Amino acid sequence: MNQLLLYCRSGFEKECAGEIQDKAGQQEVFGFCKLTKDSAFVIFEAYDSDALAAFYRDYDFTNFIFARQWFLLVDDLLQLDPADRITTVVESAIAAELSAFGEIRVEYPETNDGKTLSTLARKLTVPLRQSLRKAGVLLQKENSRAPVLHLFMQSGSSAYLGISYPENNSPLENGIMRLKFPADAPSRSTLKLEEAFIQFIPKDEWDTRLTSGMRAVDLGACPGGWTYQLVKRSMMVTAIDNGMMAQSLMDTGQVKHFQVDGFKFSPDKRNVYWLVCDMIEKPQRVGKLVCDWLINDWCQESIFNLKLPMKKRYETVVEVLDMMQHHFNEAGLDVEFQAKHLYHDREEVTVHVRKF
Repeated sequence: MNQLLLYCRSGFEKECAGEIQDKAGQQEVFGFCKLTKDSAFVIFEAYDSDALAAFYRDYDFTNFIFARQWFLLVDDLLQLDPADRITTVVESAIAAELSAFGEIRVEYPETNDGKTLSTLARKLTVPLRQSLRKAGVLLQKENSRAPVLHLFMQSGSSAYLGISYPENNSPLENGIMRLKFPADAPSRSTLKLEEAFIQFIPKDEWDTRLTSGMRAVDLGACPGGWTYQLVKRSMMVTAIDNGMMAQSLMDTGQVKHFQVDGFKFSPDKRNVYWLVCDMIEKPQRVGKLVCDWLINDWCQESIFNLKLPMKKRYETVVEVLDMMQHHFNEAGLDVEFQAKHLYHDREEVTVHVRKF
């Protein structure tokens, strides 16, 4: 197996391709990418299959920014008979000598055309699971610790078959975290911060890192989508924005609103734990601002968005994160970075920084 298939947001195939080539190249795994604009996936073909297998085994999937899911391809694109798709898949799995898989995931690209395959994917899953178990490809009972078999549908008559490992893949269907928009939230941007909390903060640490009584600052807060998530967790929030905040948030008594420039505001006391920021500004400027907050000990953790340019989006994110790491190194500050192009993001990447 010398090919990887990676899911991404439609329109970000070049960024996903650039990232996998960069990360693999750093581990001396070389190859090339095959991609189609707006297809929502990328195939990376390595020159050395053993080197690719080692990279896939050892590289931490959570370090990817633009990739939502990845798996090793078993074969080239399968041609499926619409009258009997299952037989082709089972025969391909047997021919590849696949066995002892814990589950089968039938998925599809997150595109307008791809979404039309969702019903077919659901209909195929149960009979395909039964046939694969009968053939010995799947274990008789689902096992979350065993390898995962993927069938990535391209159309009703073609699909890719591949494998991933549960300790180093996305556990989510299509690699997507779907959240319900709260009816009382002031804007849909609230889902960005909710997804970021779930993505970046382990659930067993919420009681200490996302707990009631904490103080938080929201830069560029109006109308309050991100502040809503903080208030929901019973935090006391200082909202900074020249615009107006939703009255429902002000009525909670947990929010103080200052109509000032987020780049000029600084807290009076060093009792702020969280800094969050979704300002529409140049990413370099936002990155430097967050550095200042952490280095000056004005906060302990931060989640912020980097608004991306039209070109060189992956390169811009790497440039900003490198710049921030340089500032932290100069200040002698130990930090942990995480960055992800979340499902609820658009032309932006969400970054989490925590200092120790």
